[in-house]
Amino acid sequence: MKKSSFRVLFLGLLSFPLTFIACHKASSPIYPTEPVPINLTSDQVSLIASENSFALDIFKKVIDNSTEPENIIISPLSISSALSMTLNGANGDTRNAMLTALRQTGLTPEVINNAYKDLTEALLKVDQRVLITIANSVWTENNFVVKKPFTDILTQYYNAEAKAFNITDPLVPSQVNSWIESKTNGLIKNMIDQLDQNTVMLLINAIYFKGKWQSQFDKGSTVQSSFYKPDGTVSQVPMMKQTSEFNIYKATGFTLAEFPYGQANFVMDVILPTDNNGLKNVLPLINDTSFKSWISQMSKIKTELSFPRFKYVYKKELKEILSDMGMGIAFSDNADFSNISDISLQLSFVKHQAMIETNEEGTEAAAATIVGVGTTSMPAGPFILNIDHSFLYVIRETTTNSILFMGRVADPLSN
Repeated sequence: MKKSSFRVLFLGLLSFPLTFIACHKASSPIYPTEPVPINLTSDQVSLIASENSFALDIFKKVIDNSTEPENIIISPLSISSALSMTLNGANGDTRNAMLTALRQTGLTPEVINNAYKDLTEALLKVDQRVLITIANSVWTENNFVVKKPFTDILTQYYNAEAKAFNITDPLVPSQVNSWIESKTNGLIKNMIDQLDQNTVMLLINAIYFKGKWQSQFDKGSTVQSSFYKPDGTVSQVPMMKQTSEFNIYKATGFTLAEFPYGQANFVMDVILPTDNNGLKNVLPLINDTSFKSWISQMSKIKTELSFPRFKYVYKKELKEILSDMGMGIAFSDNADFSNISDISLQLSFVKHQAMIETNEEGTEAAAATIVGVGTTSMPAGPFILNIDHSFLYVIRETTTNSILFMGRVADPLSN
């Protein structure tokens, strides 16, 4: 009897770890292997169309205003989010001008606010293997009286944190910088060093993205290889290598390749000109219609891929570019921001900063935008894709085509 009891106890103890392991495995999350569609309302479809038009237009303007060999990255989503918050304070010609610049003509602020809120929530949760955070805040000077309906809109639709500051306090820039740094996992630092004494409000957006490649690179396969820069010089850069199936579209003058993260809701699209110095010929071809057409024609091709690691920071004041895009009145004495305050206001600056690092594991990127408001005064064998010269890239969500980041890599070694 004792032997029988002991045997039952022994077998029970022996099976416990196996049962625990089985339960543990059963409770592990099962992630999708394909993109999960984000169902869009007609308003969201309209917003995304305008967003992508704005993204491509402002990216071209930034490139036109840059030096040729300069690495560039912007987050159109961050810029438009900060300006869309600001839009709620505008009236009359100023509002119309901002809608024109944002390519949102025909949309009301109410439609834009609702669509942003729902789209942001969807982007944040669509792929659990891709980390995205989007944070907004509104900073108000202690002595400035702001209309409550304006701040209520920012809280309700943009989940904006309310902050107060004293313009005479020399620590304010560091406090703003600390908030941005905390919301971008430490990637965006020192955006501002001082504020003009007429500054009464700051509207800030910060975005952080971290995604692992669906098909990761083996670090042991990375080799030093040549990269041909726009000025004709050649650099030796760490070139990641793998052979796998990727979505490819081959056109006259360029190749478009798609590299997915996680379950492929988010991807990096690389637009590689055929010629080493061919970006200037490809850029005019890119618009919302053509880009949609290109990605719709992609097909899976076994590809022998060489892809440079790159990491850099880019910073840009956007006042002149946004003025050129149609909203110059917002920066002038004729600006009408009467939904913010009865005091005459104008935009004093729009600062943007972004950072990206792409390596064998995936991509980490972040961006922040500050709007300053002041008082007026297929082949049989592998297709060979060697990304060994300047290229453009787009990071987007595939089921909505929402563009999060865009960039140009001219020199992978430049910080």
